[in-house]
Amino acid sequence: MFTKKTYYLFSIFFLLFSIEGFAQCAMCRAALETEETGMQAGAVNDGIVYLMAFPYLLLLVGGIVIFRIMKGKKKNKV
Repeated sequence: MFTKKTYYLFSIFFLLFSIEGFAQCAMCRAALETEETGMQAGAVNDGIVYLMAFPYLLLLVGGIVIFRIMKGKKKNKV
């Protein structure tokens, strides 16, 4: 359906035009705003991003596994 060229173009587009986001819950923000140096707030933000990345990585791996299984079934039919 899509060619390799299309996949490469989409990949390059998303890598070049990605935006950086920072998220923090209200309770964490309130607790960390009392911190004067701000170093702990940065560490909490990094931890949130770190924890948020793993579900997406698991979905990616699962998608690749399903894709390979489906590809193998098509190859065996022909």
